[in-house]
Amino acid sequence: MSKSSPSVDIFPARLRRAREARQLSQGDLAKRAALQVSAISHFETGGRKPSFDNLKKLAEALNVSTDYLLGRVSKMNAVSSSADKLHRQYAGLPSELQEMADDFMEMLAKKAKEKRRGENGEDR
Repeated sequence: MSKSSPSVDIFPARLRRAREARQLSQGDLAKRAALQVSAISHFETGGRKPSFDNLKKLAEALNVSTDYLLGRVSKMNAVSSSADKLHRQYAGLPSELQEMADDFMEMLAKKAKEKRRGENGEDR
């Protein structure tokens, strides 16, 4: 009999940790992910493993990456989940609004750089 991979073994604990960090009950998470409460319970106890689609629903509902839930990254607030969401929203914009979004992001990056310089005592 083959041994389970570490990412599969860590999933129940990561799911519970992410849910509790968001201060959600199993029922709250079930509603957000459009799943049954019993499914959340089974996932957290390790009695069942989620399908790929359900894994994606859980990650989106918890605003974490699937990599975090599977134990592939250690940080709960991994960039990929937020970046994926932002990318999907950006891709749905018409080109003139994408240009506006690009300009806005450049302005924010410039402001952040200026702020870091000011905090470090550097000249602006």
